[in-house]
Amino acid sequence: MKFDTAAIHVGQEPDQETGAVIPPVYLTSTFAQLEPGQTRGYDYTRSGNPAFDRLGATLAHLEQAEYATVFGSGMGAVTAVISTLSSGDHVVAEENIYGCTYRIYDKVFKKFGVTISYVDLSNPANHAEIEKQKPALVWIESPTNPLLKIIDIEAVAKAAHDAGTELLVDNTFASPYFQNPLALGADISLSSTTKYINGHSDCLGGVVCTNSAAWNEKMVFAQKAIGLNPSPFDCWLISRGLKTLSVRMKQHAENALKVSEFLEGLDCTQTVRYPFLPSHPQFELAKKQMRGGSGIVTAVFNLPFESVVKLISNLKLFSLAESLGGIESLICHPASMTHASIPKAEREAVGITDGLVRFSVGIEDAGDLIEDLQTSLDNV
Repeated sequence: MKFDTAAIHVGQEPDQETGAVIPPVYLTSTFAQLEPGQTRGYDYTRSGNPAFDRLGATLAHLEQAEYATVFGSGMGAVTAVISTLSSGDHVVAEENIYGCTYRIYDKVFKKFGVTISYVDLSNPANHAEIEKQKPALVWIESPTNPLLKIIDIEAVAKAAHDAGTELLVDNTFASPYFQNPLALGADISLSSTTKYINGHSDCLGGVVCTNSAAWNEKMVFAQKAIGLNPSPFDCWLISRGLKTLSVRMKQHAENALKVSEFLEGLDCTQTVRYPFLPSHPQFELAKKQMRGGSGIVTAVFNLPFESVVKLISNLKLFSLAESLGGIESLICHPASMTHASIPKAEREAVGITDGLVRFSVGIEDAGDLIEDLQTSLDNV
C-alpha cells in the first residue's frame, strides 16, 4: 500500500458498531469491566484508548516500524526514552539539538546521574567518538533544529552498533513522508506529532517508533507509569491531520525551496540553509537519505539585531511564533525563543546567533509569502 493510501486507511477502518467512516473518539477516563480484571481490551485511558491504537497503527506503518507508542507531546516522547536510562549512563548527542531536549537533559535528568556530551556528528571524523565514549544511547536529529544540518543516519547507526549501543533519530523536521530513519539503520524514530504529522497547529502529541519489542515494552510502560499518555481527542485530531500529510508535505517542500532561493539572492543574508538547496553543505547526503527537503528554511541576516527584530515582527503572513509544521507559515528567532534555554556561549558556538532566523514555510501561495518577506525587508 502506497504512503498516500496508507495515511488515510491504515488503522482508520470504519467503526464496526455504527459504520462511521471516521472512527469516533472515546472521551472517557475509564472503561467498564465484564468481571474484575476481565476487560474488553481497555481499563483506563492512561493505560490505553482506541484512539491511541488507531494513531499508533497508522504511524507505525508510515515509519516502517513494527511498533509505535503515542505520547502527550514531543517532549513526552523524549521523556519516555530518557526515563529508560540509569544513573551513570552517558549519552552522545549531535551538538545541535532542540532546546527543550537540551534543557531536559541538563535541568532534569542530570540530577539523576545521566550525563551527555555534544559532538558535531555531521562530520564523519567525529563518529569515532561513539566508540571512544561507549554511550548508552546516541541521540541525533536530521535535519537538525534550527541549523538544518544533515546527519548521515546510516553511518552513525553503524558506528553506534559497532560500539554496542543504539541510535535514536528525532525525525520531526523530515516527517515519515520524507525520511524513514529505521530503514536507514536507526533503532528508534521519535517525532513531535504536534508538527508536520498533525499539521494544523491545534493539538500536542509525540510518538516513538521502533522495530524492537524491548523498546516497545519500555515505551508502553513509560506511557502508563509516568503519565505521558496523550489526550484521546488530540490523537483523533492527529489522525485527521495525517490523512493529508502527503499533499501538505509536497507543498511545504515546493514553497520552502522557492523561499530559500529568494532569501539566498538577497544582499542582506550571510547564509541560507535548506536541505535541497544546492549550496547546502550536505546537499548530496540530503538527496540520498531524504525524499524531499521538507518545509524549514533558516537564514543568517547581516543586519543589526534591532533590524532583525523589526523584520520578523512586521510580517503579515508569517506569524511570529514557536513551533513549526502547520499549514500556516511561522517565523522564529531561535536564540530568544526555541533555544533560549541553551546558554548563549553554547548557542553561538554551534551557530545559533542573534542573526539566525528560522522559517516554517506553510502551504500558502509561495508568491504571496515572498511578497510578504520583501515588503518587510523594504521597511527595514
